[in-house]
Amino acid sequence: MWSTYDLLNSKSSTEMKIFFSYKYYIIVVVLFAFAIPVFFSCSEDALDYNHPNVDLFVKQLKEGKYVVENPNGLNTMPKFTVDDIGELLKYAEDLTVIPSFPLAPVSYSAGGKLRLGECILWTVESIRLKHNASMGCKMVHTDADNYEGIYFLSDEEVLDAATRYRRWWENRKYPRTVWTIDPCYDEPLCGSGYMWW
Repeated sequence: MWSTYDLLNSKSSTEMKIFFSYKYYIIVVVLFAFAIPVFFSCSEDALDYNHPNVDLFVKQLKEGKYVVENPNGLNTMPKFTVDDIGELLKYAEDLTVIPSFPLAPVSYSAGGKLRLGECILWTVESIRLKHNASMGCKMVHTDADNYEGIYFLSDEEVLDAATRYRRWWENRKYPRTVWTIDPCYDEPLCGSGYMWW
């Protein structure tokens, strides 16, 4: 192979054209190889509401890209099932503040920040109850008179609630029997001082 210096000093322009044309093709191939992943990574992920992917749902919530309203103007919550609870609980301790969550506007009008983990716990509780856990994804203290910010949980209390939900889920692996005495067997927040409003 000749060096560029040799080709420039050579009298054969054909050799020089061949060298530069190969160099041009190599550059084009390399650029094309880097461009393909960029084009595919820019495609927008769509969440299937009937068979939702927990990781995609969380990613969209964090990035503020989750479409809260459907074309009819109704709030849409993915149809998670009991099978999704373990995956959802992986995010229960994430206190990232998210811009929106698919609930009635009361969640936002009451004030306070929407924490991802707390909203995930609301999702788990809603699956457990088979209906919405509350009007908003903020837990309050059991002595709360209403749904105001002064009754909302602190970050540490949300983490405590997440631990309680995780313990509840892990204990469900063991079937309840006639000898089970635990009154909190199927109540994750039992004895915590927290509740869904």
